[in-house]
Amino acid sequence: MPDPKPKKAFALRIEPSLWNALERCAAADLRSVNAEIECLLREALGRRGVTLKDPPQRKRGRPPREREGA
Repeated sequence: MPDPKPKKAFALRIEPSLWNALERCAAADLRSVNAEIECLLREALGRRGVTLKDPPQRKRGRPPREREGA
């Protein structure tokens, strides 16, 4: 089932050294670079007093097996 509100996509120009640092941090936290950037942005906004709703939690694991003939 697709998300009712898909995430906004945009291009980001970033220095290679900063990208490398983001990759290392993301790997240490077992995240993608995109997820790491989102996390860092939320933390920075929180320090500025901007409150956001928590992102919706995605269901994890395999979907239930569909029964044949049902």
